[in-house]
Amino acid sequence: PKMLELSAYDGIPHLLTPVVTDMQKAANALRWCIVEMDRRFRLMAALGVRNIVGYNRKVEAAISSGKALDDPLFEAAPGGESTPPKLGKIPYVVVIVDEFADLLMVVGKKIEELITRIAQRARAAGIHLVLATQRPSVDVVTGLIKANIPTRIAFQVSSRADSRTVLDQMGAEQLLGHGDMLFLPPGTGFPVRVHGSFVSDQEVHRVAEELKKSGQPEYLEAVIDSSALSGAAAAEDSDEAGSGEDDPLYDKALAFVTETRRASISSIQRHLRVGYNRAARM
Repeated sequence: PKMLELSAYDGIPHLLTPVVTDMQKAANALRWCIVEMDRRFRLMAALGVRNIVGYNRKVEAAISSGKALDDPLFEAAPGGESTPPKLGKIPYVVVIVDEFADLLMVVGKKIEELITRIAQRARAAGIHLVLATQRPSVDVVTGLIKANIPTRIAFQVSSRADSRTVLDQMGAEQLLGHGDMLFLPPGTGFPVRVHGSFVSDQEVHRVAEELKKSGQPEYLEAVIDSSALSGAAAAEDSDEAGSGEDDPLYDKALAFVTETRRASISSIQRHLRVGYNRAARM
């Protein structure tokens, strides 16, 4: 969501999409991650492996032996190509959210559900998540998110409560600033005090320019294109569409409430067969 910090890396060949600064596109990118996660899980299940390491090892062995594996998820389109494509190694994906509190404020609590799903399951599929916020309060960094993100880093915070929100213990309020931090690795309850180095804008630009020399990025339009979403993600989008009187089902909801004199969210959900959020807005 921030327009400054990550924009310096725009154009490096490692990106799946240009750096996203539009909030709605950021939500679409997270939905794409969930669709991609499910696709990878289906691939791994079809090959009988448990994680991305086993998948890539099996695919690489098949390619080395000259017997590349067919894509088990391929479905031939009518009148289209009927030969399934060969499987290749799948890359790791790192999702970096620079200001989670701002994204949550603009897009809404739906973002928390998307973040939680990615944090819960995507690790085995090779999709990793880095969340950053300048406001580590409990309404931003919820218990559900914390339970699924075992690695934490806290810089200097203003109060003990903020330190407990990030690390589940005090200490970050006593840091000195200027890169002084506490690093809590997974599997341990004892943070390590480390110091981050200062990297100037000039150094960042020099590194980015050097990376750009190694090749052009190959962007996937589907990452930020809501029309490219499929399955459950598209259903979620349609369920979120519309608000209040603009909703096409608003008149039906109004007639139902007038007739039954029951203006509850659950009754509108059952009668119109819509999701909770849409019923609540109506």
